[in-house]
Amino acid sequence: MCNISIDDVGRNRERIIVKLAFHPIANIFPLMTDEEIDSLAEDIKKNGIHNPIWMFQEKVLDGRNRAKACEKIKQDPPIKQFAGTAKDAISFVWSENVERRHLNSSQKAIAAKKREILDKEYAKEVVEKVKQEAKERQKAAGTEGSKGGRGKKKTLVETIPQGFSEHDRKTATVLAKASGTNRKYLELAEKIIKEAPSLVPKIESGEITIPKAIKEIKREKVTEQLNTLSIAGAAKTDGLYDVIVLDPPWPMQKIERDCRPNQVEFDYPTLTEEQLAELEIPCADNCHVWIWTTHRFLPMSLRLLNAWNLKYVCTFVWHKPGGFQPVGLPQYNCEFVIYARRGSPIFLDTKDFSVCFNAPRGKHSEKPEEFYDTLRRVTGGRRLDMFNRRTINGFDGWGNEAK
Repeated sequence: MCNISIDDVGRNRERIIVKLAFHPIANIFPLMTDEEIDSLAEDIKKNGIHNPIWMFQEKVLDGRNRAKACEKIKQDPPIKQFAGTAKDAISFVWSENVERRHLNSSQKAIAAKKREILDKEYAKEVVEKVKQEAKERQKAAGTEGSKGGRGKKKTLVETIPQGFSEHDRKTATVLAKASGTNRKYLELAEKIIKEAPSLVPKIESGEITIPKAIKEIKREKVTEQLNTLSIAGAAKTDGLYDVIVLDPPWPMQKIERDCRPNQVEFDYPTLTEEQLAELEIPCADNCHVWIWTTHRFLPMSLRLLNAWNLKYVCTFVWHKPGGFQPVGLPQYNCEFVIYARRGSPIFLDTKDFSVCFNAPRGKHSEKPEEFYDTLRRVTGGRRLDMFNRRTINGFDGWGNEAK
């Protein structure tokens, strides 16, 4: 809303100050930034204003930025009333702004979805209004509920504006083409408007793009799930770490058996690859990172390195005494620990430091103490063990069983 000087068309043409609200249709497109408004004000001051402020239903339909600019320089803007339906007003605002404004694909997609939503809202209002008027006419004529009702209903349908019929609605492809974006962006824009409306102003201002907003939504959902499932438990990360060990809850299931125990889920929550990719690993600028994985999830582990912004270095191998042996395959008597890094961390000691090591097996999913002994010897700084199942000396814990 803004204060604008308007010349009264009355006899004395007295100048009056009115508070003008922006029409919802005008808000299809984002406002200019303060800097852009200042630049527009200087241009109007120098060259004058060529386009009027368009009013519809006593609110600003088009020209919000011009109105703000004129207010800054105390100049009276020309004002005109828009004559037409709400549907006409939507089309007018779209045609006036979609090409003239310098918008990126994300901003155009949001605008297109907002236009589509308004189209449907006004269509519904018009249909309901026409139906109500028809009922009132029927009641006044004493025909409500009479045998002639069928004919009246047919007339009612015919009076509904054809522009609002469902089969005349713009398809997603046409809408995408009209907005200069693509169908995928429109789908994502709709998702953001519904699930995270607080991110819409950030997209409209150009602060973030649609992909960035979707990433924030996913990260928020993962964080919420982690909290709900108590994976964070009693211990949470605090700041950044120089050494991080991850034992992710890979998306695996127990083998269903006919005999007991016949569990098909583990006793702790698991995450999908997409959910794991949204985790924020609290790495310092120079950080050692080890990621525990198995034969099955080795490819996924390597893919996740990119999502976590880590550089692969090598793979450690834990040689176990025995292990699971699938039918027709060799015995899986080892586990892998991918070593990756962020930045250029330094090892304090590299003597007797091998990528292959032997250690006894412990409880299910429990990692050998020998591994942690090595890390305490060769690294320094703050250490974190993520998704740990027991207390590790010299490491902060983060997991549903962290102490």
